[in-house]
Amino acid sequence: LCCCEYVDRNGERNHLVTCLCDCQELDDGCDRWLTCKSLPPGALGRIADAVADRVRVPWFAGAVKINVSLVPPLLLLPVLLRVAALHFLLALLILTSLPVLVLWYYYLTHRRKERTLFFLSLGLFSLGYMYYVFLQEVVPRGGVEYSQVVILTCGLVLMLATLSRAKTDPGYLPSPAGRDKASCQAVDLPSKKVAGSSNGLHGAATLGAASGRAVNGETKGYSRLPAEEPEGVRKDWCTKCQLVRPARAGHCRLCGRCVRRLDHHCVWINSCVGERNHQAFILALSLFMLTAVYGITLTLGTVCRGRTPLVALFYCPGVYSDYSSALSFTCVWYCAIVTAGMGYILLIQLLNISYNVTEREARLALRDNTGRRLLGGLVIDTGLYNRGFLCNWSHFLSLGSPALQRSAEDIV
Repeated sequence: LCCCEYVDRNGERNHLVTCLCDCQELDDGCDRWLTCKSLPPGALGRIADAVADRVRVPWFAGAVKINVSLVPPLLLLPVLLRVAALHFLLALLILTSLPVLVLWYYYLTHRRKERTLFFLSLGLFSLGYMYYVFLQEVVPRGGVEYSQVVILTCGLVLMLATLSRAKTDPGYLPSPAGRDKASCQAVDLPSKKVAGSSNGLHGAATLGAASGRAVNGETKGYSRLPAEEPEGVRKDWCTKCQLVRPARAGHCRLCGRCVRRLDHHCVWINSCVGERNHQAFILALSLFMLTAVYGITLTLGTVCRGRTPLVALFYCPGVYSDYSSALSFTCVWYCAIVTAGMGYILLIQLLNISYNVTEREARLALRDNTGRRLLGGLVIDTGLYNRGFLCNWSHFLSLGSPALQRSAEDIV
């Protein structure tokens, strides 16, 4: 294949020049639209698949497909922010509608159980574009020192490094494909009984008697059951992955894998947050908050001189008289909205860690009405793994350590 050729989804050799030709799905859709006929079921999905297969860029061994969800943030974000900088009312309208559109797209993809790179692309490009505006519009005004630029840059680099670490393996359970079928069948048999110890450590043969009810392969509760309970053997059996999960593990519907100590699937990193990457996820959020607040403070101190950052954020007269300052001020408000959202996520995460509960466990406890709402509903205490503030944080900081001696709640 040359750099402009590719093998399409039908297995045929194609060329970028002909990407607008012979699209039967799109032709049929346009014909029905012109004749005022309704589209058959699944027609929009087939058209979207055909378009996504043809959106490619030239590459060495053949044209490479571009994920369509990466494109909207790259095109829309700079345009919308620059339009918002033209007038105060435009800024109010755009900065109000942007979070609504992002939330709508999130609920749309979450309901369809689809993985998308839109949020990761939006987050990374937002960081890059805000940094570009800071260097192009704020630094030349002379209110920012060289050392402050270095500190902001170092914070951004460290945050990206921890974000890359957070996107690694969250603790996927090994696939049972290579296991012996006989051993798998033996695990599924409920007749094998092994008594547990007085400390609550269940025998290895029970392999999951610690969890509660299970529906469609997803555990619904976490009440401890005796090791001799025959039904307990099936409680942690994942029908999707065909394996037995340890305590606190869960199946992610978007990734299609079981993860150790699954917290949640984060759309902003397009990956699960589990036992191995939870610490990096918290560190990335913390570095983002510090870097964003520092950048907002520097920008407001330059654009709105003589005012404190909090006052300047809501009252900065004359900022729209100059387009450069208006663009900087609009980007500050965009950063403030994103920072507030990420700050809420970080707050919930820190509270959950303090009570040793995962987001998944809190959601299941709310559904089953088995947890206590604390701090105005910000945290749900299941009461199963809470060992006190210091012990909970010590347990979290030792997650993923190979030398960690598993505690009673993590051994099945």
